[in-house]
Amino acid sequence: VELRSFTLFPIRLLIAAFMMLLAWPFAFLASVGRSETTVEPQCLWRRLVDIILKIIMRVMWFAGGFHWMTVKGRRALPTEAPILTLAPHSSYFDAIPVTMTMSSIVMKAESKDIPLWGTLIKYIRPVFVSRSDQNSRKKTVEEIKRRAHSGEWPQIMIFPEGTCTNRSCLITFKPGAFIPAVPVQPVVIRYPNRLVRVIGTQVIIFLHVFEILWLTLCQLHNEFVIEFLPIYTPSEEEKKNPALFAINVRRVMAKALGVPITDYSFEDCQLAMAEGQLRLPVDTCLLEFAKLVRRLGLKPKNTEKVLQEYGNRARKLEGQKLGLEDFAHFLDVPVSDMLRDMFALFDEHEDNNMDIREYVIALSVVCRPAKTLGTMKLAFKMFEAEEDGAITERELAVILKTALGVAHLSVSRLFTAIDTEDTGKITFDKFWSFVEQHPDFAEDYLYTENAGLHGAPCHQHQTQPSQPPAGPQGTATSKTANGICPDFSPRDHDAAIDGLSKKHN
Repeated sequence: VELRSFTLFPIRLLIAAFMMLLAWPFAFLASVGRSETTVEPQCLWRRLVDIILKIIMRVMWFAGGFHWMTVKGRRALPTEAPILTLAPHSSYFDAIPVTMTMSSIVMKAESKDIPLWGTLIKYIRPVFVSRSDQNSRKKTVEEIKRRAHSGEWPQIMIFPEGTCTNRSCLITFKPGAFIPAVPVQPVVIRYPNRLVRVIGTQVIIFLHVFEILWLTLCQLHNEFVIEFLPIYTPSEEEKKNPALFAINVRRVMAKALGVPITDYSFEDCQLAMAEGQLRLPVDTCLLEFAKLVRRLGLKPKNTEKVLQEYGNRARKLEGQKLGLEDFAHFLDVPVSDMLRDMFALFDEHEDNNMDIREYVIALSVVCRPAKTLGTMKLAFKMFEAEEDGAITERELAVILKTALGVAHLSVSRLFTAIDTEDTGKITFDKFWSFVEQHPDFAEDYLYTENAGLHGAPCHQHQTQPSQPPAGPQGTATSKTANGICPDFSPRDHDAAIDGLSKKHN
């Protein structure tokens, strides 16, 4: 690799860059004067440009080491299947099918303003999602539906997982591709070549884009296999239920890949990968809590306002325990089986009572996982004594173990380090001051004192690619940006759920 870094790598990089520059004028000319809401007839010169761009992109990938690309199955016509669903999504190499087919994709609106790249993106007429528009998700779904039912637009290529995974399983599909209720063609992607698979599954989360590019371009040969599965036509029931449609398509794709499926979703990955000062451990029950929050519709739109209101109400209860009926009244929702499951997460002694303050802390973590100090400030506000605004070691332990979603947690070393005057209490100001001086306080004082609390560190990623599980008992491990190593194993996930009702505290 060292030798190729000075020989093969720069040559391939220059060729790839040249191909991008070569593609730009063709994409620009073909995009000039084109409407964003209607499709013009595909005249001869535009078809020629399409062919030229596909050739240029193929040369670019060839320069990157993708010498042979295996295509299995037949790609459906847009009239047969307006939407292509691709999985698993693991890295930027998954752009290869886009350049092969020139299908439209769903992308953030900011991408079109990137010099050079934005012009190439606009050529394939993507569906743009604007982060600044609160109604963007609804508009995106409506645009996908409009295009899918028009019979004129190019096929839309969608990665329904919504995020990158480690390819060892398929996580929950988002419903966007299935809401239009039209036939879809499942497409599965494989990287048989070892190094590419490692880059696409493990290393990508830890390395910068340049480092991934370097590793790939130093590889003598990279393999890529794309398989177009038979068209999946939804039943009447599936047309009415996009979630069911998504589940059944995912099963078909998982069977073709030989991997298990898991109920973890894009939102779970966001929670697990959040770069806060508290890293969620492998066996946290907050993922299960987050799932129940979504299913019950309890995730607030105005997060800060609702959390403050909940915090004020919880503080007034002064630690008073609530039963299931009181819990439902606090949330203003009816009692249901899912609410009972959520209640059980906080029922520490199995006496049908819970501390609502713990629910507010867990909700704060789920809604704003990267804002550790915001959650801690809210927690201190609910637990602190009226006379001095301080909390005890036991209360700090309750706060932190709830924020981490674990059953037991020792905070003695951390509390002693903060309570330098040995008063037996600490205030939020003292805690904040300590965190400013020790930004890695969790690593230094919590994870070292509580063996097994956290997953494998980032730097201990696997050097060998994980083999696809043979069945539903297989495990899939993915390191994340903040050091979490969540186990996406359906087996372990089910086992964890069985004990969740007793684990939160």
